[in-house]
Amino acid sequence: MKTYVDQLGNSIVLEKPPVRIVSLVPSLTELLFDLGLEDRIVGITKFCVHPYHLKSTKEKIGGTKKVHNEKIRLLQPDIIIANKEENTPGIVEAMQAIAPVYVTDIKSIADTLHMIAEFGKIFGVRTAAQQWVDKISFGLQDFEKFVKDKPWERCAYFIWKDPYMVAGNGTFINEMLKLNHFTNIYEAREGRYPEVVVQKMRIQGDPEIVFLSSEPYPFKDEDAFELGRHTHHAKTIFVDGEMFSWYGSRIVKAFAYFKQLQERAQEPV
Repeated sequence: MKTYVDQLGNSIVLEKPPVRIVSLVPSLTELLFDLGLEDRIVGITKFCVHPYHLKSTKEKIGGTKKVHNEKIRLLQPDIIIANKEENTPGIVEAMQAIAPVYVTDIKSIADTLHMIAEFGKIFGVRTAAQQWVDKISFGLQDFEKFVKDKPWERCAYFIWKDPYMVAGNGTFINEMLKLNHFTNIYEAREGRYPEVVVQKMRIQGDPEIVFLSSEPYPFKDEDAFELGRHTHHAKTIFVDGEMFSWYGSRIVKAFAYFKQLQERAQEPV
């Protein structure tokens, strides 16, 4: 028997490295695959789109906010991977009646590195986990050097419409914005994803750049036009939401993406 402590401080006890994994977190499904655990994954959500072929080879057990408990129970998992933000407390509680649940809580790259190292211990893949820790650490150092002399610019990062919602403080997205030298004008607002009145953007920080995420809301050109009207000629950029919010092995790809984004951000309006 071995006892592990998840990122919420909950203890889980495992007799041996799990061989039947259910993942309720899309970015962590990709991480589990990249750790060489594809054969052990038995259940994923409908939003687990990377790698793509898992959608046809693994049992889909619902979404991240609504799961099929009976499907999961029948999969007889040894462990269920969840996330504080992605999955509700009710889901986690229901899953704990089925199998041990490891709940992640990721707000920074440091949190990600800790989680990957823990997965290495839990699943008996320490070497693969260390390789990913090294890749991410190297990529982070390289990007920090790249962005060191870049100017800081004010920004707003929109994730939803009707009502308009933005990424706020305490989110992984906000940490990625800061890494890129973007100052989030809504960082001081209460709540992780506060609703905002776009007509007040100028007096609430007047962003130089407005980011429209590809997920969870599919923003369109007309949205960019509408938001742009409420700024002093801010640049509006559609961005790949996965690069800002997927806190797993995808971070390595995010660094290359951010370098390209920096070039776009510096282009004249």
